[in-house]
Amino acid sequence: MRPSRRAVITTATAAAVSATSTASAASTAQRRRPLRTGFERLAQDGYSLLDGQKAGIVTNPTGITRDARHIVDVMHADTRVRLTAVFGPEHGFRGTAQAGGSEGRYDDPATGLPVYDTYLKSGRALADIFTASGVDTVVFDIQDVGARFYTYIWTLYDCMEAAQLAGKRFVVLDRPNPVTGRAALGPVLHKEFASFVGREPVSQAHGMTVAELARLFNEEFLTEAVPLETVTMSGWRRSDFYDASGLPWVPPSPNMPTPETALVYSGTCLFEGTNLSEGRGTTRPFELLGAEGVDRRWAAAANELALPGVRFREAYFAPTFSKFQGKTIGGVQVHVHDRAAFDPVRTGIALLVTAKRVWSGFAWRPDHWIDKLTGSTRVRTMIDAGADTDEVVAGWQEELAAFRRMRRTYLLYR
Repeated sequence: MRPSRRAVITTATAAAVSATSTASAASTAQRRRPLRTGFERLAQDGYSLLDGQKAGIVTNPTGITRDARHIVDVMHADTRVRLTAVFGPEHGFRGTAQAGGSEGRYDDPATGLPVYDTYLKSGRALADIFTASGVDTVVFDIQDVGARFYTYIWTLYDCMEAAQLAGKRFVVLDRPNPVTGRAALGPVLHKEFASFVGREPVSQAHGMTVAELARLFNEEFLTEAVPLETVTMSGWRRSDFYDASGLPWVPPSPNMPTPETALVYSGTCLFEGTNLSEGRGTTRPFELLGAEGVDRRWAAAANELALPGVRFREAYFAPTFSKFQGKTIGGVQVHVHDRAAFDPVRTGIALLVTAKRVWSGFAWRPDHWIDKLTGSTRVRTMIDAGADTDEVVAGWQEELAAFRRMRRTYLLYR
């Protein structure tokens, strides 16, 4: 680990014990001081952190207040802050684009602010956008879902790198990890498999907030550190699920409709790397999985493993788009009954192992996308060689332990 470099951190405060079920989470949220996001703390302080600065913000529809107003609309109307530009990620600032799309360059009809497209831009090309925008400080406020292959954390990484190249300050406004920050889980990316679904050696479920990730990126991975400031939350504990926050849920992307989707996503998104549907085109993406020819044997095989906190139901569905569009297919629905005990990555591996065992049509995507998602060839080759779930999971424990040690340095909450 390199010696700590520059980071200015606003200290978070929190109290009480978080919930382990939906009912207890709601009760806990009522008993203790409500969570306040980084944006709420920034605004309450009169935007003093941005005083005298032309600010541009990287955000999307999740950048909202607890009364469901978008922070760009709020900041634009507030004379205490000078917001001059917006930068949109994948799916766009206002969220009109599907997976793999963005909104391009336009002027926002609501505020008149110029909106710049950051999607698939990095390095000098992105730095040039920041320079052309004329901002002094780049602010980041996007709701993450806790998985390495969710692209918003790599938008954060790319924007930090580009801000450093352009000579800009960088401010991260923190929001909860909706699936808790209790632990890092899963395989760690190998650098030769770096892509926009994983730039650096981070575990598959990182168990961090975006402010914590920003600190880690700045100290461990960026070639040159950006002048970084983070505005932490108050009232958040690492064991909190999203419903303890009291915040409205806005889908961070079109196929992340609920916090329950986020709960399973870091495991079941692995089915993007196979010829099975990961449930896109249904009302339960990443909870419904299947393909033509799959029958009740898959759910039975998965249930025999007695995985903690989860059960599997034989399911039939017809996706309205993506894989198997308009066809009725068979598979499973993932039902999490004890989210505190549930391990999404282990569950995802178990479902891959059992699907390959019971369905002769199982295949990996020809481009080996699974290797990008898991971060190496190991998961694919071990499953192909007949390894069971325990053997596959054992294969990444040493590198995961090393990541956990590094991660610990950058955690901001208890």
